Amino acid sequence: MCQLLGMNCNVPTDMNFSMDGFYLRAGQTDQHCDGCGVAFFQGKSVRIFRDNLSALTSPIAQSLRKYDLKTLNGIAHIRKATQGEINLENTHPFLRELWGENWVFAHNGNLTALPHLEENNIIFYEPIGTTDSEAAFCFMANQLKNKFKTKPTEKQLFESIKEISQTLQENGTFNFLLSNGEVMFAFCTTDLYYITRHAPFGEVLRVDDDAVIDFRPYTTERDKVTIIATRPLTKNENWVKMEKGELCLFKQGERIK
Repeated sequence: MCQLLGMNCNVPTDMNFSMDGFYLRAGQTDQHCDGCGVAFFQGKSVRIFRDNLSALTSPIAQSLRKYDLKTLNGIAHIRKATQGEINLENTHPFLRELWGENWVFAHNGNLTALPHLEENNIIFYEPIGTTDSEAAFCFMANQLKNKFKTKPTEKQLFESIKEISQTLQENGTFNFLLSNGEVMFAFCTTDLYYITRHAPFGEVLRVDDDAVIDFRPYTTERDKVTIIATRPLTKNENWVKMEKGELCLFKQGERIK
């Protein structure tokens, strides 16, 4: 299956250190070689870069290292295909408009079936590719759009996404990240971890290649950054493992639900 990487913070931050280690899992320290993608929210818009090549060989993935792209919310994905051909339309993350906002979704897992929409529901979204991941995202977006004609409250949205996600996980593995650029949702059925960094910052040691970075020169006392990943990316930090069926909501670098 695939691997996920997400970042939610209270000041624009780059994902370079995390992504460099994460991308090693696309053929060097693991076998997630069937495509890669990353989304950076910037204001109300979002930059998405995708390739159906491995992150270690993709010119697109490699070129991102030259840019200092900072964001409050970012989602990256490396694919190990379970359903759907290895092509661009099946590459994560996926994007849909909902209530006038960009929503980005990436999935790790394998769903053997999807529930049917209720009889009177309108189909607003359909998958372009052939993955269970994009189909699940469209199912979720359709459920939300039919239930809420305008954007719901944060609490209403949390409860609805939790209910939909727990229904979907009945048909297989359903770990995902979902963001609109303001908040980040993370849902776990098997493996998903997070770490929240804040002052006092220090050195961290990366798992995949033992690279070290000292965050102190790059941060301030008020900075808060949460990193979410399928597997911990560093050795010397206390990553929190999410429980099966747990939905987390991150905002301004902190877990709030």
